[in-house]
Amino acid sequence: MKTVTELSNIPSVDELLSDPAIAELTEEFGRERALRYVRDAVANVRSRVLKKESPDAGSRESLRTAVLTEAAASADAERKSGLRRVINATGVVIHTNLGRAPMSSRAVEAMTEAAGYSTIEYDIAKGRRGTRGGKVISSIEMLTGAEAAIVVNNCAAAAFLILSAFARGHEVIVSRGELVEIGGDFRIPDVLERSGAVLKEVGTTNRTHLRDYAEAINDKTAVLLKVHPSNFRISGFTKAPETRELAKLAHERGVIFFEDAGSGALNDMSSIGIRNEPVIREIIAAGADLVSFSGDKLLGGPQCGIIAGRRDLVDSLARDPLFRALRVDKTITAALEGTLESYLNGRHETELPVLRMLGLDEASIARRSDVFAKELVRHLTKDDGWTIEVVKSVSAAGGGTSPDAELATAAIAFSHSGLSEGEIESRLRLANPPVIARIDAGRVLIDLRTVSEEEEAALLNAIIGQEWEPK
Repeated sequence: MKTVTELSNIPSVDELLSDPAIAELTEEFGRERALRYVRDAVANVRSRVLKKESPDAGSRESLRTAVLTEAAASADAERKSGLRRVINATGVVIHTNLGRAPMSSRAVEAMTEAAGYSTIEYDIAKGRRGTRGGKVISSIEMLTGAEAAIVVNNCAAAAFLILSAFARGHEVIVSRGELVEIGGDFRIPDVLERSGAVLKEVGTTNRTHLRDYAEAINDKTAVLLKVHPSNFRISGFTKAPETRELAKLAHERGVIFFEDAGSGALNDMSSIGIRNEPVIREIIAAGADLVSFSGDKLLGGPQCGIIAGRRDLVDSLARDPLFRALRVDKTITAALEGTLESYLNGRHETELPVLRMLGLDEASIARRSDVFAKELVRHLTKDDGWTIEVVKSVSAAGGGTSPDAELATAAIAFSHSGLSEGEIESRLRLANPPVIARIDAGRVLIDLRTVSEEEEAALLNAIIGQEWEPK
């Protein structure tokens, strides 16, 4: 009988909808979602009563509180489930899970400008339809030396479009050592084969010679493909033909040479520790017919895939019906235009966050870290169980870029005598704004390489504003 009494004490959905707390949720989320939260909460509390897990002996007030608490928790989970700003304190600059390249203020302003009606396909001077993204195209041509260019929604789409247009039903020759998986079980061979092309592998995992390509070419061959192994390196006993060699062979045998360059470096970055990343202009100069690269990695802009190269081939791609399905919208076009403008005016190293972060030296990060750590110690003291210090560490370029690069950095390491590193990391992750840190050797590390100076106040508040008592 006790269980029956408890069940009867659970408030009805209609009764709960008139509660001020639920009324607030209705105002914020709308009636349908608020109703769902309440119904789910009632069902969960009912289930606990039946399992004899109800709190406070199942009094009417305790059950009402339990339902309201569950409904509020569901609403809070919904608030946190959408796209949100986070503070990236991992030291991974191009963090795929956090949106890769953070965009520059110039790019963000350009997106906002284009969000309403815009000149995406309108020529103001002539008062008629214009070329879609004309300024972006001319900027890419100027910066890469290519004859022509187009933009699609990512680099995989670029490869898919190229092979679908020029190699459907024909062979594409590629080295076995370049058939990579690039994350999330996403494999380059799968994308290429879906284009209708027939992949013909040559060489071995670690060594592929020019003669391997030459011997594989036949009357079914349409494309020689070189894929930049962006997320791994094979070292030691290795061999791979240079771009210039493959381009020369392709042209001698009357086939297209296409290089998927991956990260999209427009300048040599070896001076800041990013080595072995192909520079797009150099690939074009070496004779590549087509090259594709990402917009949101080393380029420092929005997600997109850029195709540059011979005018006749690019024009053919632009006329392909598939291009319309893969092209980018007005906001991405605007963000890319803003990003490329930073390169054209020579201010890319200071205006683009990715390049600015990659270019920071250990000494400058250490100075900022020392100041930040001292401020932390004022609030999180040793008497309260905290150990906070600045330590030497290593940042990463991330995003499948230069995986063997080691960027020396300084990190703020902190631990607590009564809290595990996992608990500290979790509470930071659930802060407002969320702080994404990393764990190393039993300590939580904050790497300011990927935290702008403007974000430091928010980072400090997110850390010291926590209820840090062990649960």
